[in-house]
Amino acid sequence: MEAHPVRSSDSPDSTGQQHRTHSETTDRGQSARRRSKSADEIADAYADVADDLARWRRLDELFAGRYRRRQFEGATGRVLDVACGTGRNFRYLPSSSEVVGVDISDAVLAHARTELDRLDLDGSVRRMDAQALEFPDDSFDTVVSSFSTCTFPDPVAALREMERVCAPDGEILLLEHGRSDAAPLAWLQDRRAESHYEKTGCRLDHDPLATVERAGLAVEHTRTALFGLVTAVDAVPR
Repeated sequence: MEAHPVRSSDSPDSTGQQHRTHSETTDRGQSARRRSKSADEIADAYADVADDLARWRRLDELFAGRYRRRQFEGATGRVLDVACGTGRNFRYLPSSSEVVGVDISDAVLAHARTELDRLDLDGSVRRMDAQALEFPDDSFDTVVSSFSTCTFPDPVAALREMERVCAPDGEILLLEHGRSDAAPLAWLQDRRAESHYEKTGCRLDHDPLATVERAGLAVEHTRTALFGLVTAVDAVPR
């Protein structure tokens, strides 16, 4: 991840730009706060597209597979996949791991069960709200989740639950999408954000790193790809 120096300037143009940037950021934040589907609404949205998501497995492997592999192939021990969907991450987890997948949608979990069987993995799936995980503290060696904080009604609560159920010496591995750092792509995301959320429950313009920081996780490493559209986060419980 490239670091950028912080610059300051007292020029009127710079000050005006800072004010405009702050205003744009605030507007996006207020827009995100206005959009708040319930967990049941999210489940309904994914029930409508569960079969399509399963059929798009090969397409996902083509475009996201390398990022999933890089982020999750090092998972160890008992692994919890939060918001596992149709089981897209399962094939990239070590075959020696015990996998538990949870999701709010029964429709996608049906496909996740099929994926476990197809891969002959030691694991199970359960319907569960990521914001209230039904596991004791320190239950898993590794917690993984992909492209999920954009859909949780309260992503900070979900991340804190991931931290709670992760062993003190364990890892939390996230693969997320967010607002691009390329202006033309960011403009398109902002333009589509409201309608996309209403249709799918997914926030195109969210900032995954800011969400992780608000949750208080201890971030050890981050990587970005595809003009900032994809962000990988390695974190540990505090």
